Amino acid sequence: MEQVQIKEINQKLDLLLENVYQQRLKSEMIEDLISDVSIIGKDAFESSVDILDKQGVELDGEALQLMFFKLLKNANNFSMILNMFESMVDLMKDLGPIAKETGYDIIEKFHALEQKGYFEFFKEAIKIIDNIVTHYSVEDVRLLADNIVTIMDTLKNLTQPDMLQAMNNAVNIFKDLDPTNVPEYSVWKVMRELNSPEVKRGLGFVITFMKNLTPVEKETK
Repeated sequence: MEQVQIKEINQKLDLLLENVYQQRLKSEMIEDLISDVSIIGKDAFESSVDILDKQGVELDGEALQLMFFKLLKNANNFSMILNMFESMVDLMKDLGPIAKETGYDIIEKFHALEQKGYFEFFKEAIKIIDNIVTHYSVEDVRLLADNIVTIMDTLKNLTQPDMLQAMNNAVNIFKDLDPTNVPEYSVWKVMRELNSPEVKRGLGFVITFMKNLTPVEKETK
């Protein structure tokens, strides 16, 4: 019985010694690693110092320490910025196909406009602007700006249906007249024509027009 107990105790001691040995090996490995890292870090630090010294850069230990603490203090802010950057990258990936499709649509629209001759039209329209700039002074343009309302009102009145119809009738009558085959009127014939209803209405229109035009001219002066 005692032999069994002694054997068990020896086994436990062996396990304990084995654990102690393993712990010692791990400690030695860690110490060696720390030593190697320290040597590497020291060499890297010395190399960096030499490079910075050659470049004329002086290191301020307190400033570096303060910067390090600021970096640690703003770690959350840097993380937020990185998250925002990742979100922007994801957004650009999502918008990429849409932007590509939109670009294709714009190109097709421009192609359609080119086929219809819009670009050639605008190219020739630029010549109109160039002629205006060449033949008119800045003062002319200023006067045009000052009177643009009156001009637009005149154009508006000229484009009324009844006014257009009257002008069209006048143009058609003039077109149908033959200047080389106009009948001759004597004084007596003119006097007889003046008594016709058509001529009387025409004279009444002209006289009424002139009478109503005179006050307008006075007001504009």
